Amino acid sequence: MKENLFIKNATYLDVPEGVYRKANILVRDGIIAEVGDDVVNDGGAEEIDAKDRYVLPGLIDCHVHVTAATADLGQLGDWSPNYAAFNTAKIMGEMLDRGFTTVRDAAGADFGLHDAQAEGLLRGPRLFFGGKALSQTGGHADPRARGRHSHDGHYCCPHIGRIADGVDAVRQGARDELRKGAHHIKIMAGGGVASPTDRIDSTQYSLSEIEAAVEEAEAANRYVTAHAYTGRAINRALKAGVRGIEHGNLLDDESLELFKEHNAFLTMNLVTYWALEKEGRDFGLSQENWEKVAAVLDGGYLALGRAHEAGVNLAYGTDLLGGMHRHQAKEFAIRGKIIPAIDVIRSATTTAAALLQRQGELGVIQPGAAGDFVLTYEDALRDLDVLAQGRLAAVVQGGKLVVNNET
Repeated sequence: MKENLFIKNATYLDVPEGVYRKANILVRDGIIAEVGDDVVNDGGAEEIDAKDRYVLPGLIDCHVHVTAATADLGQLGDWSPNYAAFNTAKIMGEMLDRGFTTVRDAAGADFGLHDAQAEGLLRGPRLFFGGKALSQTGGHADPRARGRHSHDGHYCCPHIGRIADGVDAVRQGARDELRKGAHHIKIMAGGGVASPTDRIDSTQYSLSEIEAAVEEAEAANRYVTAHAYTGRAINRALKAGVRGIEHGNLLDDESLELFKEHNAFLTMNLVTYWALEKEGRDFGLSQENWEKVAAVLDGGYLALGRAHEAGVNLAYGTDLLGGMHRHQAKEFAIRGKIIPAIDVIRSATTTAAALLQRQGELGVIQPGAAGDFVLTYEDALRDLDVLAQGRLAAVVQGGKLVVNNET
């Protein structure tokens, strides 16, 4: 249901300019209609007095796995889809409680979850999804142990990926995900932590396979994002036309140049390595996969600083699994130790919206944008722990008050 809302006495963050402004904000049918000192409640709108509050746009997490209620992704594929969906409902509801009014699922979510949230059946952030990630045999989304032969990538099974080998299979896989409504195509272009048979330093997919996925996505006015850690994997993907890189912890000098040349986006997920190191084994990560974490953890801190200094488009992402989802907002604190607070907030608002191809519609407080807001008692520009620790007064999504912590 679309909502009308009037927020008076707002001190709101103009994210592009990086300054606070004072105004009243009117939301009609879930969309910001007016922002200004002379804006009044034209009748029928619920009213919030934001005096002594700070108002930010609703937050955006560009790398989540809403179906990943376990860190054992191989086990996830054997779950009942119904059991996975109920876990997803809990995960998404808690994301909304943290102020994330929009998320991009980076493998696993489907049109059913998207439609359920859009129709009000599922409480949670609005959901951008890519369906199942495309993986080569033995790639990051191939969950099989060495002794297992079969893999069922059908939608009846909640695996996060599907196996597609060769240009024709990649092309068909991309077309199939787009047919189901995917907002983007995710490919595995290098090795990963939570996969059983690949190495972090491996590259995955041939250039012609990557180019096939890019061609299909662009034909549908969508884009490809790629899982990649090393400079070698990142650079191959960017040269082949991939628009986004997930992780990027081990990027190199050429990577930074290619990000700028192609106006590509980097979505890092530093909190997941912090969490995996501390808790991963408690939530299903195998010892072998846990030992991979150290290879990317320290490199991520260095890569974030270098990418920021180079002017790369940095989007906010977390990539948490299992019980570690509760650390989602801690990414603010981790990034805030490396880059300025306003740029951390931009990564979760304006830059995230640009990645989602929703500039001016999400991540800003201006007429025509979604009526999504986070209200806080303290200034997040001065202390990002306000967001990292969830010290929120209220959360508004589409003009509706969905979290109210006011005392």
